[in-house]
Amino acid sequence: MIGGTGVRDSAFGADAEPSTVDGVALLDAGNLVILQRHGLGAYVPPHEIDHVANLRALAGAGCDRVLALSSTGSLRVDWAVGTVVCPDDFYAPQVNVTAHRDASSHSVPGFDPAWRARVLATWAEHATTKIVDGGVYTQTRGPRFETPAEVRALARVGDLVGMTLAAECILSRELGLAYAAVCVVDNLANGLAADPLTVAEFQAAVDANRVRLLADLDGVLPELAGD
Repeated sequence: MIGGTGVRDSAFGADAEPSTVDGVALLDAGNLVILQRHGLGAYVPPHEIDHVANLRALAGAGCDRVLALSSTGSLRVDWAVGTVVCPDDFYAPQVNVTAHRDASSHSVPGFDPAWRARVLATWAEHATTKIVDGGVYTQTRGPRFETPAEVRALARVGDLVGMTLAAECILSRELGLAYAAVCVVDNLANGLAADPLTVAEFQAAVDANRVRLLADLDGVLPELAGD
């Protein structure tokens, strides 16, 4: 599991055993390995995350599939703060990471259909929060939020905006890891609400959504981690 902003400042994974694979810090919980994409110590901003090292470390740790959590902004007013989404596509033409230096880099990216279906079914059965099936995730570089003009442009093709998932999804496909994501809406994208977006407003929503997210993960992760 790749943890994002929603679980970083919590006790999630506190009982797991710290380990390091190829210089990347992981938490080993037996049949579940936890990677905090923003770091376990000092915060790593999204534009400085070494996605290649992270995904290679998960593969090196013996993982065969990835559930990624993501804090996102909603590009549509009908997906309010607190909405949980399992995206089925992404828009990120500027994101061109690769783990290869040869023709193997010519991959066809995407969320893994079978693993994504299992995540949806397990979430529906074992979580209390409803999950939306499908949506287009758009990735920007960060660490800043998007301008209202950028939000209007992205909303023509996408439903959510974040700063990490597309890169991870591309690399997972290259490295043979099935990849699916659960996105939590922590803010309406800049310009969609009546008042301008603030960082304080975003952080308050992250804190409010965290309790419910952690409770849902308590029910879902044991099921997903089994064979």
